[in-house]
Amino acid sequence: MGFTLLDTASFVAFIVLVVGISLYASRKQESSEDYFLAGRKLTWWLIGISLIASNISTEHFVGMSGQGFSLGLAVASFEWMAAVALIVVALVLLPIFLKIGIYTLPEFLEYRYNKKAKLVMACFMLAFYVFVTMATVLYSGALALKSIFGIKIIYGIWFIGIIAGGYTVYGGLKAVVWSDLVQGITLLSVGLLVMFLSFQKIGGYERFVELSGGKLHTILPWNHPKMPWISVFLGGLWIQNLFYWGLNQFISQRTLGAKNLLEGQKGILFGATLKLLIPFIVVFPGIIAFELFRDQITNADAAYPYLIQKILPSGLMGLMFAALFGAVMSTLDSLLNSATTIFTMDIYKPYFNKNSSPKHLVKVGRIVTIFFVLLGCLWSPVVGKFEGGLYFFLQVYWGFVIPGIVSVFFLGIMWNKVPAIAAIWGMLLNIPIYGLCIFFMPDVSYLHHMEITFAIITLFIIIVTKIKPLEKPVKFPERNEIKLKINNTIKIWSALIIIAITALYIIFF
Repeated sequence: MGFTLLDTASFVAFIVLVVGISLYASRKQESSEDYFLAGRKLTWWLIGISLIASNISTEHFVGMSGQGFSLGLAVASFEWMAAVALIVVALVLLPIFLKIGIYTLPEFLEYRYNKKAKLVMACFMLAFYVFVTMATVLYSGALALKSIFGIKIIYGIWFIGIIAGGYTVYGGLKAVVWSDLVQGITLLSVGLLVMFLSFQKIGGYERFVELSGGKLHTILPWNHPKMPWISVFLGGLWIQNLFYWGLNQFISQRTLGAKNLLEGQKGILFGATLKLLIPFIVVFPGIIAFELFRDQITNADAAYPYLIQKILPSGLMGLMFAALFGAVMSTLDSLLNSATTIFTMDIYKPYFNKNSSPKHLVKVGRIVTIFFVLLGCLWSPVVGKFEGGLYFFLQVYWGFVIPGIVSVFFLGIMWNKVPAIAAIWGMLLNIPIYGLCIFFMPDVSYLHHMEITFAIITLFIIIVTKIKPLEKPVKFPERNEIKLKINNTIKIWSALIIIAITALYIIFF
């Protein structure tokens, strides 16, 4: 389906709106706190929308919808269990991080262990942001543009990289969260529209349930190669979600920029509430594409783009183009800002220029952002060679660092005797242990691999701590006054989210 004049106008207007709002909102930023953490003045609604906009990208609309096409509704557990993990982050982790007043998650490891532990995590994060997440986002975005509009993948990659990189270089986190606001609202609105049109195409919800009953189960056997229930509720998915939503700079940066604890917690719970909607917007259309066009779609990752071409009326293609483009940009700008913050604050300042002025750090951040954009665009075509689908490529390869980081953080918080050497080697051992799991058990779910890796690393840290415990407990700095008592609004909101998730699992058992 070709573009009409209205399509072109709506797409151009969207890009102008996003860039204009981002540049205007982020003007007059001079300090490193302004640039990297939006001056620590973010409100709850900005945080919540930005969390979802940064998280949801074309690896969801292409990859997760593709898993809905091939696997079914079980893939929704990534979203619904993430909402539970967000509650843990809001109630347990965020108060600690805001009280210390950290810029980055690796910085926490410096206060808890030492500078070497911080450096190990910082290097891991930078490598995986650029070569796994950023590359996947760029490639999946370019794939969507090619599938729908016929744009060559390499052109799409550079087009997305240059636009998103441009306003991120200029405006930092404030530009990111304000662009996320526009892109997140557009993304959710158009996603809902596609969902309703999909149901209309298949003949309504009852007809959908009748045709797709076999794909509407959220609970799969314990030994399922992708989504075993035991890992979803008790194991590997918890490890993955606690890292992604609580220990991942890419996501946590906007919560670290909250103007106070209550605003941060409300923002996180707002994001958790929106997470409940994502499977309906993303996974259901993938299942509908299977029922309607299974004989015409040879690659599961092409399910959502193909469905769009078949159901969207003329005039709405430009809006869909804008939504998909915005989904990519909102994730990419967050990745760039977070990677730049980690490099500047955790590597450049302590190891290359300890006396850097705030203005100099902002300048370094902008230069590094440009470098990361170029590197991500050059590397991203490589991820297209992964045979398991883009969404699972993203999940599987993060397993090389996630279990170790989760173990090091939570043991470090709960047990004040864990020494730095146990934390450092725990993170380093993650790579060979997880790699051996993949090599010797290729047909076993990567979630089981994460569980095994986490258990071995945790046991290793416990043994080292028993042999060589930290003699003097670490005392964290307290830069902000944080009352640890949980607000009643937060308690009720958290309970309602858990009740809603439980009901969804009962309905789609």
